[in-house]
Amino acid sequence: MHCFDVFNGDADGICALHQLRLAEPLDARLVTGIKRDIDLLRRVDAGEGDRVTVLDISLARNRDALLDLLARGAKVRYFDHHAAGEVPSHPGLEAHIDESAGVCTSILVDRYLQGRYRPWAVAAAFGDGMPEAAESLAATLGLGPEALSVLRELGENLNYNAYGESEADLLVRPADLYRSVSRYADPFRMMEQDPFLKRLGNERREDLARSRGVAPYRASRRADAYILPDAPWARRVRQRARGGRTGARPRGADAQLSGRLHRQRSRTARRLLIGGRAVPAVRRRRAPRSRRHRSPGARAGGRAVAGAGGAGLGAPYAV
Repeated sequence: MHCFDVFNGDADGICALHQLRLAEPLDARLVTGIKRDIDLLRRVDAGEGDRVTVLDISLARNRDALLDLLARGAKVRYFDHHAAGEVPSHPGLEAHIDESAGVCTSILVDRYLQGRYRPWAVAAAFGDGMPEAAESLAATLGLGPEALSVLRELGENLNYNAYGESEADLLVRPADLYRSVSRYADPFRMMEQDPFLKRLGNERREDLARSRGVAPYRASRRADAYILPDAPWARRVRQRARGGRTGARPRGADAQLSGRLHRQRSRTARRLLIGGRAVPAVRRRRAPRSRRHRSPGARAGGRAVAGAGGAGLGAPYAV
């Protein structure tokens, strides 16, 4: 029998698996990747009698691979909080799915284990951008502000490591980071002793400081546009922004354009990250007079504008 642990490489996936393995130690093959790499079940070569544990990746995205594993006789246990669609009914599948707001996968595992390793679920909720859920869980432990701050730092550091366009952009490979986490039952001790965590915290702060030092390529009353260099730190920051965590600008939304894409000659090939969404760069084109004041894509101050019509945003953003 072979065992596989398949998990998102962010804070939620790592902390969810860690809780399970603290309760149920198992020597399993690790299958993981960067935060946005969620099509993971297709990498699992499991068959009759094999056991597969899946954490924090969308069932809807992995449905075909899941059905294939079940048809081959694998036993699958699935924990997730993302959109799942219809959950397959199969004797080989044990599904723990909850798409409710304020629930992450580590919280589902915490419920399953009846709170045995709750501080890790608190850290994961902070990392997954759910501070209210994290604080609610922490209240059941009687944690003070200082302890809460440590778990927030842990969750945010673990989560930041998963941002990038490939594993080459990451500070630590997610499988290696999980192995480092797995050596500690106590998250507070890990924050004190683990060199990976200290490095992640320092690099995260340095990346964000670099991003704040980039001058706007275009600025308007509603938003700023930035061209970031084609470098690993910039790709980490961009992916973080796609997750809705810019955390640096005091007003409006930002548009971010990579230096690599900016160098391409074709304007239609350029893509901007605006308000956490990737949209094509807008051509400078004069709107028909009858639509000039109504269209969200109309000119503003002589500059091209991407608006709600093209990007699904609530207000226009100068690019």
